[in-house]
Amino acid sequence: MSSLRRRLHHGDVDGKRREHYGTEGFGDLNEPLLGDDDRRELDEKFAEKYVIRGIWDDEGQRVQLHWTVLFSQLIAQWAQWLANIVIGSGTILGRFFSPSSFSQNGQRRLLAPSLSPLQEARLKQLQERLQVPFDGTLTEHQDALRKLWRLAYPSKEIPPLKSELWKEMGWQGQDPSTDFRGGGYISLENLIYFAEEYPEAFQNLLHKREGKRAEWDYPFAVAGVNISFMLAQMLDLQSGKPTSAAAARFLELLAEDETAFDSLFCVAFRMMDAQWLAKHASYMEFNDVLKSTRAQLERELELEDITSPLEMDL
Repeated sequence: MSSLRRRLHHGDVDGKRREHYGTEGFGDLNEPLLGDDDRRELDEKFAEKYVIRGIWDDEGQRVQLHWTVLFSQLIAQWAQWLANIVIGSGTILGRFFSPSSFSQNGQRRLLAPSLSPLQEARLKQLQERLQVPFDGTLTEHQDALRKLWRLAYPSKEIPPLKSELWKEMGWQGQDPSTDFRGGGYISLENLIYFAEEYPEAFQNLLHKREGKRAEWDYPFAVAGVNISFMLAQMLDLQSGKPTSAAAARFLELLAEDETAFDSLFCVAFRMMDAQWLAKHASYMEFNDVLKSTRAQLERELELEDITSPLEMDL
């Protein structure tokens, strides 16, 4: 796995000096600015000026008309030239104003690109998964919860669906179904995928085997539910088009691998745990760690050389 890269952003602040001019010494503005003699002399000069100007009026108008025609022709030629380029190349503006070039409040924003049929199909499938809430009364959901227990504790007997033993996995109460909330059924699928595809990493996080930890650590299972929810929000998966560079990049990864969201969940979980250890965090700081994890994920996703979520792994 490649190591995570960091990007430093520097901002400059530029100020403008402003000067204030006082009105002292300018005299009384009610007094006339010119005397009678001065005004008479000035009137004579203006009269002479307008006589001379009249001689050149006809010639000046002809010259002005000549340049107006030339300038109009030049503008028309430029317009035609630009139109030919736009039509011939498809989108000249697209090259100058690429999706990733728009920014707002320091965040890269983009014009929503068109999706391929494969991307649309896989995005729709992912959206449908996100809309499924966890339902403790459904046999399928009950079986999935039991499956997660078997993967987490292969040598232990599966407890009843309501038992204090579920707290060992990091559920907050004896009934795990009350902890899914916004995460939905997909968060349980994400945890099962993590346990099946990367059992060693899953077990290390479940049992908190790495690093020096606070006495009041984050609950493993509930943290997974929160990570699933965070990813759905970050990638804006409920909208029809991506609204950030990270979301657009994710759809490219989804076109390459239909399990891209599940893989990104595994990466995000490990990334969150690394942030947790680096910050020497405790339970009450979980939300802050999750925010910094999201920011790191967004930066990594925007790297053009990332071809799989696993390339962002630690």
